[in-house]
Amino acid sequence: MATGREIAQLCGVSVATVSRVFNQPETVNQETRERVLRVAKELDYRPNEAARSLSTKQSTMIGLVWDTDHRRPGWRHPYLQDLLIGLKSALSAHGYHLLMLATSGDAREVGASLADPVGYVNMTRRHHLGGVVLIDSGSDAEAFEVFAQSGVPCVALDVAVDGPRATYVTSDNAGGARDAVRHLVSLGHKRIATITGPPGNQPSDARVSGYRAGLREAGLEERAEYVVAGDFYRASGTAAMDRLLDLDAPPTAVFASSDEMAVGALLAARAAGVRVPEDLALVGFDDIEIASVVEPALTTVAQDKPGFGVAAAKAIMAMVTGAGPEGPVVLPTRLVVRESCGS
Repeated sequence: MATGREIAQLCGVSVATVSRVFNQPETVNQETRERVLRVAKELDYRPNEAARSLSTKQSTMIGLVWDTDHRRPGWRHPYLQDLLIGLKSALSAHGYHLLMLATSGDAREVGASLADPVGYVNMTRRHHLGGVVLIDSGSDAEAFEVFAQSGVPCVALDVAVDGPRATYVTSDNAGGARDAVRHLVSLGHKRIATITGPPGNQPSDARVSGYRAGLREAGLEERAEYVVAGDFYRASGTAAMDRLLDLDAPPTAVFASSDEMAVGALLAARAAGVRVPEDLALVGFDDIEIASVVEPALTTVAQDKPGFGVAAAKAIMAMVTGAGPEGPVVLPTRLVVRESCGS
């Protein structure tokens, strides 16, 4: 790969001028700037990002902190994969780069893990990262708090954090769940159950709150046996649906806190000879790709996945460039009606 010195020699300018073309282009006259950029393109020259960060005092490298342990399924969830694509695209469009920071396995080798969040914060500084994006893996609350109080710009996804340079992005989880229950009530259902995400997970807890609010609004009493915990994944939806169908008075409608669990519930109902939507109405949450291709197609609460990534990218870029953190971003949800409710 060509160096800045080689570009300078070929263009008849100083190394400092080449540096300014890439870091402070407005300080170089147009003719020189165009010549340097043309030669750099011909030689496939790319400025060293670490050096640029030191020179401009502003990093374009953003760290992604997320537990990638193969024994934990979070990284495989379709919703999170869609969210990451949106985040990476939004950052790339503004010249920023996303760097995955392992938090298991290799993390022990570099002396940093979410069990040692202070070491992780120090690692972000050693690598001159402009900021970090935090994704909850279910047990990282303490680490997130350390990041939020560290002064390192950070944006958490679906986890409420508070700090001098910290904010978070989430969806209107409670409102979306309430809309799902309202829809089921409008179809005449009174025995409405829910399959929740893991207790203690913030989106999961908010969706349970929305479910309960929807029942209260309709004048329906909550039944403890109609609230069954899952983990956002398909197998837990199947197990939860089996439990609900074994009740003396099984529900006629189920709101599942994720599409993956809703599909698992659909499979359990089919195996038990329960017809969807004729015998059981079903609503999911997320609107991942599978929701529209299963039979019957799944009514679901759609999250703004591209908007999630754009909002997170905007928030982290604002802090990297010196602005204070904005307030939490709460994105709206919308009910997508398909065939699994019969209307």
